[in-house]
Amino acid sequence: MPSLGALDRTAGNLSRQIAEALREAVRKGDIRAGDGLPSSRSLAASLHVARGTVIEAYEQLLAEGFLESKAGAGTHVAQALTESRSVSAPEAIPEPATKSGLPERAQAFARIAREFRPLEPIPFAISVPVGLTAPGDIWRRLGNRVRARGPGAPTGYADPSGALPLREAIAAYVRRSRSVRCESDQVIVTSGTQQGLFLASQVLLGPGDQVWVENPAYRGVTAILENIGYRESVIRVPVDAEGLDVEAGINMAPHARAAFVTPSHQYPLGMPLSMARRTALLAWARGSNAWVVEDDYDSELRYEGYPFPALQGLAPDRVVYLGTFSKILFPSLRLGYLIVPRNLVDAFCGARVLMDRHPPTADQHVLAAFMAEGHLERHIRKVRNVYAEHRRQLIETIEALLPADLAWIEPGDQGMHLVLWLAEGLDDREVVERAAREGVAVRAVSPMFAPLTGRPGLVLGFGGFSSEQMRAAAQRLAAVIASTPRQRKAGKRKPRHAVSGTR
Repeated sequence: MPSLGALDRTAGNLSRQIAEALREAVRKGDIRAGDGLPSSRSLAASLHVARGTVIEAYEQLLAEGFLESKAGAGTHVAQALTESRSVSAPEAIPEPATKSGLPERAQAFARIAREFRPLEPIPFAISVPVGLTAPGDIWRRLGNRVRARGPGAPTGYADPSGALPLREAIAAYVRRSRSVRCESDQVIVTSGTQQGLFLASQVLLGPGDQVWVENPAYRGVTAILENIGYRESVIRVPVDAEGLDVEAGINMAPHARAAFVTPSHQYPLGMPLSMARRTALLAWARGSNAWVVEDDYDSELRYEGYPFPALQGLAPDRVVYLGTFSKILFPSLRLGYLIVPRNLVDAFCGARVLMDRHPPTADQHVLAAFMAEGHLERHIRKVRNVYAEHRRQLIETIEALLPADLAWIEPGDQGMHLVLWLAEGLDDREVVERAAREGVAVRAVSPMFAPLTGRPGLVLGFGGFSSEQMRAAAQRLAAVIASTPRQRKAGKRKPRHAVSGTR
């Protein structure tokens, strides 16, 4: 049943996923009242799950009245659903935001919820760990070991910094692989990079402080700053082929309190911050008593040469370093980390206590064992090899399908996504919507720029999909781009600081 889509085997409870997929298929009209369903045996075979898993889903839906079953006639979608739909009230027309009664902040958060809605796990969504790029049986084995009677068993309140074995493993890992200078007492375990960015903004910024943010930048950081009272204080500093333009930042806001940067792999464009720019950024931070928040995005995945060393190793007293395991392992893990200067440790711990007290402990101990036994670095090597081949194939496919005057790829040699620039006049948001209707998941680049400086482009993830899946999706995406009408705007010129894509 194609309408059921793929199951997320990392999320567990497959019978519940099957039941929800069937409900959704009925709601969308893919399956209608009275339609017969496959036998439990055949559906289990097509989904590669145990028959008992499908039977459990069917039994749940039978109990809900969603399905009905008669001896010798099989299982069908309940006829009563047709009757209930026919008498249902017409869909309510949403009230304008100004009349909704919601506070302005609530409306802003609602917009963020819509903007950050996860993409379907289809090409080219970023970080979909399946097959060779999923941790696999090792993770499950370690989980069973530490959760049963080991250190991951249920207990009382824990250290807000995180479990000590994981903090020790993280400190050893980043010292060895990222040239970070730290000890375990400087490590604070977070629920991913997003929480780390939020904590940094709370701890480092005061009323009226200005803050540098790259242009373009990860929407997760700009959305935070815009919605906690710093909308007017965010200084969008342009990037070029060498990364953040530090001189431009000094000219725009010399007394900013902090700079949020992605120096190893600029998000979304991919270039590293040059050594000259790194030196200039740290000199500015020292001279201005400012902080640098380093998001070490995708640093492990460089395909030509060794990964670039972390900025933190050059100035551990001025840099707050953020890392995550969500991308390289799986996003639902929700484990990342901060490495902070010693004089900020208590401040970050205090902010963490007010947010969610401490991270859940069980997966921390699983991850600590995964790292201590050497599985993480072996996994990274495997993922790097798989993604390098996927990246090469995707570039070749895109370049063969799309003429250079319509779309072209931003150069880069690391990460798990590509940026595909679109010709001027194409609306990347419209392309995203059209692509979704064709079963292709991409994100628009233009919202990552400051207002009036954006360029149309798409972010294409290449992890977790087979060559055949990506080739078919690329063909559909190329057809969407070619068929999307261009908008002609008289007198529109390229922004002065925009990064040039190589055609």
